[in-house]
Amino acid sequence: MFSQTAEYALRATAALAERQSAVTAAELARLTDVPSPYLFKVMGQLTKAGIVTAQRGKYGGYVLHAPASAITLLDVINAVDPIPRIHHCPLGKPEHELALCPLHRQLDAAYAQIEQTLRAQTLADVTPPTPTGQDRKAVRTAPPRRS
Repeated sequence: MFSQTAEYALRATAALAERQSAVTAAELARLTDVPSPYLFKVMGQLTKAGIVTAQRGKYGGYVLHAPASAITLLDVINAVDPIPRIHHCPLGKPEHELALCPLHRQLDAAYAQIEQTLRAQTLADVTPPTPTGQDRKAVRTAPPRRS
């Protein structure tokens, strides 16, 4: 039902939700078992959508842009491959102009239920709790330098 791109985006963001610091593209590819070239494409889409932030430099990599508890699974999927909704009956029959036919009404209701389920679940809900039990916060700065 979900595209490979959506699956990879969910894997990548779940892996980031488990981390307290930036994760390099190479490490993220290893953690998620996603081919690097495909991962770059997915991460670009997630960055453009504001789900993740790419940090450059020695301590660079990818981080979630917001706490894991603020990012729903639907947010992630919609960033890369939105769930289709049926707004017009594809049969084009005149009697279906004002309302979907029974078949397409049921299909759209199923899509709506999937959206509702994914909207109710956050990345924090599908990743193990941190050792301290705190919310997984977005990391936007490099770690302190050690002398």
